[in-house]
Amino acid sequence: MIVKMKFITITGPRASIDRVTDEYLAKYEVQLENALSELKTVKDLGPYVEVNPYKDLMKKSEEYLSLIDTKNLQPDPSMSLDEAQKVIYDIDEKITDLQARRNAASENWKNLHTSLDLIEPFRELTYNVHQLLNFRFVKYRFGKISQEYFHKFEKYVYESLDTIFYKCHVDQDYVWGVYFVPAKIKEKVDAVYSSLHFERLYLPDDYQGTPEEAYQDILRKIADCEKEVVDINEQISAELNKSRQELVSAANKIAHVSKNFDIRKLAACTSEKGQVFFILCGWMSEKDAYDFIKDVEKDEELFVLIEDDHNETFSKPPTKLKNPKVFRPFEMFIKMYGLPVYDEFDPTVFLAITYTFIFGCMFGDAGQGILLVIGGFLLYKFKKSNLAAIIGTAGIFSTIFGVLYGSFFGFEDVIPALWLKPMEQVITLPIVGTLNTVLVLAVAFGMAMILIAMLINIYNGIKQHNVGKIFFDSNGLSGFIFYGALVLTVVLLMTGNTLPAAILLIVMFVLPLVLILFKEPLTALVTRHAELMPKEKGMFLVQSFFELFEVVLSYLTNTISFVRIGAFALSHAGMMQVVLMLANAENGGSPNWPVVVIGNLFVMGMEGLIVGIHVLRLEYYEMFSRFFSGSGREFVPYTEVKSKK
Repeated sequence: MIVKMKFITITGPRASIDRVTDEYLAKYEVQLENALSELKTVKDLGPYVEVNPYKDLMKKSEEYLSLIDTKNLQPDPSMSLDEAQKVIYDIDEKITDLQARRNAASENWKNLHTSLDLIEPFRELTYNVHQLLNFRFVKYRFGKISQEYFHKFEKYVYESLDTIFYKCHVDQDYVWGVYFVPAKIKEKVDAVYSSLHFERLYLPDDYQGTPEEAYQDILRKIADCEKEVVDINEQISAELNKSRQELVSAANKIAHVSKNFDIRKLAACTSEKGQVFFILCGWMSEKDAYDFIKDVEKDEELFVLIEDDHNETFSKPPTKLKNPKVFRPFEMFIKMYGLPVYDEFDPTVFLAITYTFIFGCMFGDAGQGILLVIGGFLLYKFKKSNLAAIIGTAGIFSTIFGVLYGSFFGFEDVIPALWLKPMEQVITLPIVGTLNTVLVLAVAFGMAMILIAMLINIYNGIKQHNVGKIFFDSNGLSGFIFYGALVLTVVLLMTGNTLPAAILLIVMFVLPLVLILFKEPLTALVTRHAELMPKEKGMFLVQSFFELFEVVLSYLTNTISFVRIGAFALSHAGMMQVVLMLANAENGGSPNWPVVVIGNLFVMGMEGLIVGIHVLRLEYYEMFSRFFSGSGREFVPYTEVKSKK
């Protein structure tokens, strides 16, 4: 069911907003709305502008919490705000210096890696780099040149140029090295190298020894930096672990205070006789709203108003589902389709009953059903998975139908069939001849489900005061009469009974279709809208005719779609016969038990998944599409309340 909601408006002195939040709102679930948006008709409203002073502190506490193990630690609710701030400030004072040292070591590590990458290609140069820097008459250039241009350089230029190129490292793309050139002609030689796309690299002058020696020295410095960072991290962890419990409690308190402070973003301010008041508004459950009124009735500073007419609010009421515990896991399927609008029918119970029932029809096996029950509920107990609870519940109906079908792990001679055997039972009907009984019952069940879905849609129309949905919709009263007449006619034909008079059939078939065809003008007429028919009447009639044709076709296709219930029941029985045949057990012989076990597991896994998906498809497309919009918005309380006063 959908919980009834009330729109509340809270007004009080600006300075008391924190007290109101802590003392009252923290005890109730309330979805706050933006007061400026909700109270557009109120004059002289302004935003509640105030910077959150706890934001930076909360960020620090979250950062410190991420560095320690908080498992099995519960915050102390009695810690005051001043105590919480002191805990964070004290920890921050101890940690800040360590973090500065760690950041400096990390920055040094990055710089060393840059130097390492720079000198690595020149490790094969066996000359002291520092001595190169002191050359007076010979200049040097470190760098790289692509393989393509280096080959041209060797072939056409090198012999005629006053330079020495010392090759250090070669990969598939570049040749790394250093060239030497007399200082007097360096500009000319540099220009030639530049024309060959030589990319210069500048080595710092603080290198000592050969490049290899410098490389190894940098590696040692990098290792020292890494060790320093590890040591500092251990010191930080040690400091934080000393105050783990206090840190958790302080972080919780500051997060709570910061979140409450942020309520100001949703509040509005107004002034009266020089005094500034805050205004908060939002949605509460009906019970919480009246409890809240009683709670604050003696508070002379506050004024609370409950708006009963939802049409007077700018925002639509949010949807909060509240179903019995046994049906609650099925809310997962509802939310996958979309939440019901506040004034719609909550289909959770309907889906739970029909889904598990249809699943049992399609997957009827007592042995496999018992395994689904055990596995599903064990998984739900330990993992709290809603899907596991659904599987366990569906397994109950699989077990029931397995008993009705006389099927136990595919064996049909272990328990007697209390109802029928899907593969064997047939029925002879007029006009169509002999058909499998399960297929016929599946179609009959589908007809009943479609009629029920239409009744739910009419109920929604009544709740929403939507005349068109109640009377003229294809899933309203007109559609119900047309489809009901069609079902009645089929039942009378299949049972050999006489059909009603032709005039009555015309009224039951033609009149509802005419009402559906002219749904829009008839709705406008009943609701007294000025314009009954659109200006382009011809286009309207053509469009309405094709829409009506689609509606009639949907009745047929939706009905036939329920054949899959019987088809999967037959398919399951057929697959289990194949398993028993492979196990040499179809004629009562001694079965090959490993084959029986593996076959049952395979059928449970594959067909169970497929059946689950197809049942959900029936729910969504053949039933939900007739009455359920799924366009509701979820009730999201500002604060989750586990226990109330």
